[in-house]
Amino acid sequence: MNYKILGKTGLKVSTLCLGTMNYGGKGFFNHMGDLGQQEVDEQIKTVIDAGVNFIDTANIYSEGLSEIMIGKAIKNLSIKRDDLVLATKVRGSMGQGENDRGLSRKHIIQQVDESLKRLNTDYIDLYQLHTSDPLTPIEETLRALDDLVRSGKVRYIGASNFMAWHFMKALGHSNYNNLEKFASLQANYSLDNRDLEREMIPLLQDQKVGLLVWSPLSGGLLTGKYKRDGNNEKGRLNDFPFEPFHKERAFDVLDVLHPMAAQKGFSVAQLALAWLLHQSVVTSIIIGATKMTQLQDNLKAVDIEFTADELDKLNKVSQLPIEYPKNVVEVMTADRSNGQDFLS
Repeated sequence: MNYKILGKTGLKVSTLCLGTMNYGGKGFFNHMGDLGQQEVDEQIKTVIDAGVNFIDTANIYSEGLSEIMIGKAIKNLSIKRDDLVLATKVRGSMGQGENDRGLSRKHIIQQVDESLKRLNTDYIDLYQLHTSDPLTPIEETLRALDDLVRSGKVRYIGASNFMAWHFMKALGHSNYNNLEKFASLQANYSLDNRDLEREMIPLLQDQKVGLLVWSPLSGGLLTGKYKRDGNNEKGRLNDFPFEPFHKERAFDVLDVLHPMAAQKGFSVAQLALAWLLHQSVVTSIIIGATKMTQLQDNLKAVDIEFTADELDKLNKVSQLPIEYPKNVVEVMTADRSNGQDFLS
């Protein structure tokens, strides 16, 4: 297992992170998976044995059941808490009351205490905003998060699913008011969905913020099990509540991945994960599986090396179509680029 520093912190996290959205199968998250406690214990033991020290969850996953099951697994397996980096999130609805959702000071402080109880721990290593809240000023949210860090309940803070302008606004506010700054952003990024490269990745590189990748296999699309003609067996992708994927581009990518996988002796999914591991901006990839064989397969992605030619093929088949303003900026700044990417 490899490890990277999270953003501008001193915290080392494994480049693979265990995702837990499929734990419990309660409520809305039932279609993502319904693993029981024994299976959860087995998954966590497997990744720990492989060197993974990073586990990601959220308060809304199975209405809090995912957090409970992780806490029980840590106890059942006698894992030393300080050896783990536990990440969870706040923002979504956790009740029927008017203040049972959002990023107000009231909701954040209430939910961090609830998450601590469910996880059976005294502190959360990485506390993340699950997405933005249009009703709460970001200033209120950031002050509440800063208070939690100062209290010791939270070690680091991050965000997820933010627009680039809003994320930068938050970083700027924290900087000028001496508040805790986001150490990471959790976002969707994959060989078929590189939209993050338009605005967010240059921002993360410039501000030295870590990137945690969710759905690195695009809901299973990049495992190779789905066919271009649509003649597929039912899978998780069929029930996805929204599709942040580019299917035609994915099938073009798969046309390159299949022969490459056969030649290298790895699975298509492993190669798709390995491409992300070769992106310098990526700190850790969140992998989740409903079957142990899938999890074991994903863990082997850290062993893959690409030749320059192989990376070039994957980069070309998955590249974004150029759009404004980048097309204009590239031309107009060519005289100042010194032969390098204008954003590097």
